[in-house]
Amino acid sequence: MTVDSTAGTGAQAPVTVFLLDDHEVVRRGIHDLLSAEPGITVIGEAATAADALARIPALRPRVAVLDVRLPDGNGVDVCRELRSRMPGLACLMLTSFDDEEALLDAVLAGAAGYVLKQISGNDLVGAVRVVASGKSMLDPGTTTRLMARLRGEHRREETERDLPDLSERELEILALVGAGLTNREIGQRLYLAEKTVKNNVSRLLAKLGVERRVQAAVIATRLPEAGGGRPARPVLPRQRG
Repeated sequence: MTVDSTAGTGAQAPVTVFLLDDHEVVRRGIHDLLSAEPGITVIGEAATAADALARIPALRPRVAVLDVRLPDGNGVDVCRELRSRMPGLACLMLTSFDDEEALLDAVLAGAAGYVLKQISGNDLVGAVRVVASGKSMLDPGTTTRLMARLRGEHRREETERDLPDLSERELEILALVGAGLTNREIGQRLYLAEKTVKNNVSRLLAKLGVERRVQAAVIATRLPEAGGGRPARPVLPRQRG
């Protein structure tokens, strides 16, 4: 997809950007590319998830360009955590791999965009400007088709197996995970500490026999909605702007 790299150049305040990538050469290349553009300022870099989580909330950039695969974690988890702390932050996921499951994880984590490292320099600049303006680089049609495919695959696997017995609190948490809420947002909704929610989610995933949050979100589609007989469905991040 080609993006107009001149979009948003009329903004008075510069677009501040933080870069997270474990490869120094890649970070330096993106830094030089973005810094050469009018109205864009790179205000920080990190090579690990831990460093990014420590520095980004302090620097408060407008856009975080996050590598998906990192030595101490992944950019999707970083995105989810940062978005819970900084709802106004636009996260642009950058990866070398065209991975549908990673894209779906990014959607549920609240990412504003998902691009491959094979993208041209102009298109990357344009993508940064687009997400900085509050718009999304995620195609709603694509994410809807991905969710439908994953939901269908899961239902075929579960045709002969019922949901495990879950407590009322576990059902509440599962429904909120399916709605795309972060651990912090779930804690605020249920009046629980964020660490407590994190532990509960980990136990819930183990009880469901899954490893990833997106798999639990798909299972949540089988839960009845409060007051109605329809199944719940994961809520995809809305386009901003």
